[in-house]
Amino acid sequence: MTLLRQRPFGEFGTLQREMNRLFDTLSPFRDDDIDFKSFMPAAEVTETDDAIDLKVELPGLKPEDVDIQVAEDSVVISGERKSENQTEENGLTRSEFHYGSFRRVVPLSTRVDNSEAIADYNDGILKLHLPKVAEERNKVVKISLV
Repeated sequence: MTLLRQRPFGEFGTLQREMNRLFDTLSPFRDDDIDFKSFMPAAEVTETDDAIDLKVELPGLKPEDVDIQVAEDSVVISGERKSENQTEENGLTRSEFHYGSFRRVVPLSTRVDNSEAIADYNDGILKLHLPKVAEERNKVVKISLV
């Protein structure tokens, strides 16, 4: 009679390795994944009676790498975060940093006076102050019930 050693949880190790392999292949952080080359910076919009304030996270970018276009009804922010040349001799084996070009279009709820827009970039945060067009300020619209 041959005795077999039972490992009741032995298959869980195989299952875990297979799940890790699956998630690694589906991960957006793969070097050969084309979608990894771009990213979408986070934005925050605040509206007051007189203006719209927009903040956009752009860590690691230089001001000359960012292009801002303000229209009356939208803001387009585009640019490129250039990757640093990392090699395995530096010890890097995996990076979750997002590199490449980006384009973010932020639609505005009211028209703004784009000639009076003010931009400030500090500590990786772009701040835009967009004054509303004079006739949009405190605009009251009467709505009738049908």
